[in-house]
Amino acid sequence: MFTGPQIAELLEQLGVTHVVTVPDSTIGPWQAAIEQRERTRLVRVCREGEAWEVAAGLHLGGASPLVMIQCTGLFESGDAIRNVLHDWKLPVFAIIGYRSYLNQDTLPGDTCLVFTEPVLDAWKIDYHILTKPEQFGSIAEHFSACRAASTPGAIIVAEGGA
Repeated sequence: MFTGPQIAELLEQLGVTHVVTVPDSTIGPWQAAIEQRERTRLVRVCREGEAWEVAAGLHLGGASPLVMIQCTGLFESGDAIRNVLHDWKLPVFAIIGYRSYLNQDTLPGDTCLVFTEPVLDAWKIDYHILTKPEQFGSIAEHFSACRAASTPGAIIVAEGGA
């Protein structure tokens, strides 16, 4: 839906210093463009829950990190989200790939479609779902609004080939 160069340029414009990530098939290809521009540092972690903790450390150290994971990793991240966003009250922002969202007719049994939004709601994460390229500007708008309010937030990027 969005190209690596688009995302890399946007992250620079937003002042993101680090992208903490476990890539998936959609957002993974963005990594090369982020690395090539050399302004936003890519930090690869082993597990998605670890991404939130690393981003928290970077934030506490004065950086402006962003977590970039797939929704399946969001499911794995519960305790880290609780610590970082709610106990420590850190305004960490995330871009989360929404697996199979655009394939609901051809992959009706994918439970990502059942759990992603309720999990985000349960963790009280303010999110926007992007389902078409024309919504690209929403990333900057939501990121900036969350930063101005000093609250966490997320952009959920629909994945799949509709």
